[in-house]
Amino acid sequence: MGKTTLMPTSLLALAAGAFGIGTTEFIIMGLLTQVSQDLHISIPVAGTLISGYAIGVAVGAPLLTLGTRSWPRKQLLLALMLIFIAGNVAAVFAPTYGWLMAARVLTSLTHGTFFGVGAVVATSLVPPEKKASAIALMFSGLTLATLLGVPAGAWIGQHFGWRMAFAAVAVIGVVALAILAVFVPKDVTAQQPGSLAEELAVLKLPQVWLGLGITVFGFAGVFALYTYIEPLLTQVTQMSNQWVAITLLIFGAGLAIGNYAGGKLADKGVMRALTITLVALLVALALGHWAFANTWTAMAYVLVLGIAAFTTVAPMQMQVLHSAGNAGSNLASSLNISAFNLGNAIGAWVGGAVIAGGWGLLSLSWAAGLLTIVGLALLAVSYQLSVSHRKSALKAGALC
Repeated sequence: MGKTTLMPTSLLALAAGAFGIGTTEFIIMGLLTQVSQDLHISIPVAGTLISGYAIGVAVGAPLLTLGTRSWPRKQLLLALMLIFIAGNVAAVFAPTYGWLMAARVLTSLTHGTFFGVGAVVATSLVPPEKKASAIALMFSGLTLATLLGVPAGAWIGQHFGWRMAFAAVAVIGVVALAILAVFVPKDVTAQQPGSLAEELAVLKLPQVWLGLGITVFGFAGVFALYTYIEPLLTQVTQMSNQWVAITLLIFGAGLAIGNYAGGKLADKGVMRALTITLVALLVALALGHWAFANTWTAMAYVLVLGIAAFTTVAPMQMQVLHSAGNAGSNLASSLNISAFNLGNAIGAWVGGAVIAGGWGLLSLSWAAGLLTIVGLALLAVSYQLSVSHRKSALKAGALC
C-alpha cells in the first residue's frame, strides 16, 4: 500500500530532475547565433557545444553508474543535481569558447547517470505492463523542458543575453534539487544491483549492442536536423525571433505528445513499436527538405518532427532493458542514455559538416534521413537475431 502511495510522487520527482537536465541540454539550440557572435566563433563551431555535451554524457554515464553502484539512490540523485547546478553557474561566467565547453561537459556528466538510474527506478515502481509508460512519465520532464524551458531560455537570451539564460537554468536546478530532496523516499533502491561482473556481463550480449546501435543512429537523425533548427527558421524561413520562440514551443508540444504515444506503443510490444516509430521518424526527416518554405508549413513540420522524434525514446530504452535482463539493467540503462547522446553528437557533427561543406541548410534533411536508415537496418538485424534465438529455443524444447 505504501509503495502505491509513493509511486506517483516519486515518478513526478524524477520528472522534475529530468526537466532541469533537459533544459540545459537543449537550451543552447535557441542561443547558437548569440553565443557565436559573443564568443566570436562560427555557428558550426557553436554547434560543437551540443556535441561536447553529448560526448560528456556518453563517456560519463557508464563510468559514474559503475562508480556509484553502492550509493543510496536518493543520495546519488541529489549529488548529481549539485554538479548540474555548478556546471550551469560556470557557464554563466564563461569568457571563452573553451571555458563554456568545459562547463557544458561538467554539466553533462550528471545527465546519463540520472536518466539511466532514474529509468530503472521508475520501472521498479509499476507493474510489468506499465514499465514503458513509467519511463515515459519520467521523460516527460525532458519534454516539458523543451516545451517550456527551452523557449523560455531563448526568450531570456534574446532580452537579457545568453548568460542569463544559463543563470535561469541554474535556478531551475536548485528548485529540482529541493523537489527531489522532499519527494524521493530515502529507501528508494529499485532493483538491487548485481555484482560488478554481472553488470559488465551485459557487454557480451549482441542484442544489447544492437539496441545501443539502434538508439545511436536512429536518434542521430533527429539532431542532424534539429541542432540547426534556429538557423533553418531564421535564414531559410525568414522567421523573426518571436516566431522562432513560438515554434520551439510547438516542437516541445510535439515531444510531449510523442513521448506519451511512444510509452503506450512500447507497452504493447517493443519491437513493433520500434519499427513503427523509426519508419515514421524517417518519413518526417525526409519531409524537412520542403517544410521550411514558409512560416506555417515550418511550424506544422516542427510539431510533426517533435512527435516523431520522441515516440522512439521509450521503445529504445525498453529494448535495451529487455536485452540486458535484471542484473545488468543499471549499466545497460545508462549506456543507452549514452547512446542517445552519442547519437546527438554524431547528428550535430554530421549536420555541421553538411553546412560547412556548402551543401546548404535544407540538405540537413537528407543527411538526417540517412542516419536513421542505419538505425532501421540495425533493427532488422536485431529482429532476425531474436527470431533465430526463438527458433533455436523451440527446437531445443522439441528435442527434450
